[in-house]
Amino acid sequence: MAAEPDAVAGRRSPPTERVMAVLDYLVARPDQRFGLSELARALGISKPTCLGIVSALVGGGYLTRDSGAKTYGLGPALIAAGRAAQRGFAVGPIARAQLDRLAAEFGSVCTASAVVGDRVMIVEVAVPDGVKVGRMTVKVGQAYPFAPPVGLMYVLWGADEELEAWLRREPTLPVVLDRDLLREVVEDCRDAGYLVERLTSMGRRLFSLMQGVAGHDLPSEIRELLGEMVSNLGERVYLGREMSSDAEHPVSLIAAPVYDADGRQALVLTLDVGGSITGSEIARRGKALAAAADAVTAEVGGRWPDRRERASVREGIDPA
Repeated sequence: MAAEPDAVAGRRSPPTERVMAVLDYLVARPDQRFGLSELARALGISKPTCLGIVSALVGGGYLTRDSGAKTYGLGPALIAAGRAAQRGFAVGPIARAQLDRLAAEFGSVCTASAVVGDRVMIVEVAVPDGVKVGRMTVKVGQAYPFAPPVGLMYVLWGADEELEAWLRREPTLPVVLDRDLLREVVEDCRDAGYLVERLTSMGRRLFSLMQGVAGHDLPSEIRELLGEMVSNLGERVYLGREMSSDAEHPVSLIAAPVYDADGRQALVLTLDVGGSITGSEIARRGKALAAAADAVTAEVGGRWPDRRERASVREGIDPA
């Protein structure tokens, strides 16, 4: 039986804590470099364990090693992670006004989230009046692994290279990749400007189970069970041709991108649905969410990708 969400979210991982301790120690001393023995002694861990940690971090670019002095210091990968975090947390408060407006208009919880390092993190949450905070499943600071099957919406509207880089990440759960379906999903969502995620009880539970957990640390039986819940990348996203205007469709959430000054995704705004609504209502909420995301993009001095600008000009639409 899978653990309860609260139990999973609160489970400690000593190996992960040791990695964090190494990074925290060096981040607090950015102008210094340390030998293996110094680090192990300062952090109270064995030299073999410390060597394994720093070797992995050097391999990932998070640390650098001076082969002559045999010392370790901060690496360039932390620059990218830091910039991503700064971008997400700077834009988040600006998005708050739009999230509050959407939450009030649709009576839905709305969020802003961003990729920070190798995690997806919730940076803003707007709750409509009448919704009790205790019943919320989404909170600021919640984090999820940024690896298949989690994270498609954070690369969906970016460059194809970013999508491929995400697909190359080691999956946190077993998944099936249908490239034809995924390409159709990508093109469909790029044309619409927003994503519509199907509502399934298993899909909703997936994110509760994955919150705060490194998927690779899950027991193999649970990973296989969750893998069956996820099945195929792209299947959880509605295609436009599947949504009839009058028929009702079970929808989990709707998502739309915010861009930074380089034309890259800075945030993803989401509007929670959690029920069945008609295709025409999906379109109404999707367009409202995309307009809110565009407003945030404009306010932060962001720009839309050339692909979208060309499409907007062709259709006679102002991308702003």
